[in-house]
Amino acid sequence: MSDQLAPTAEAVLLFLCRSVVASPDAVSIEASAVDDARVRFDVTVDPDDMGRVIGRRGKVASAIRTVVGAAGAKDGVTTEVEFVE
Repeated sequence: MSDQLAPTAEAVLLFLCRSVVASPDAVSIEASAVDDARVRFDVTVDPDDMGRVIGRRGKVASAIRTVVGAAGAKDGVTTEVEFVE
């Protein structure tokens, strides 16, 4: 975990993603600063779990982005979450 960018948001994202997937050990997150106030998280999961993380019509992914956005506000940043295949 990269403690300097958005530790609360990253911890919440990791927890949520690991809770949804069948292979929690395969979840990895790469954080990068877009600018001073925005952090982008690239989430990689097992290919078999991609559907679980995205959900029907993207509802699970949307919910994850919303919760991580709230956690990012606590860190003082705006977050972007991308699910990478």
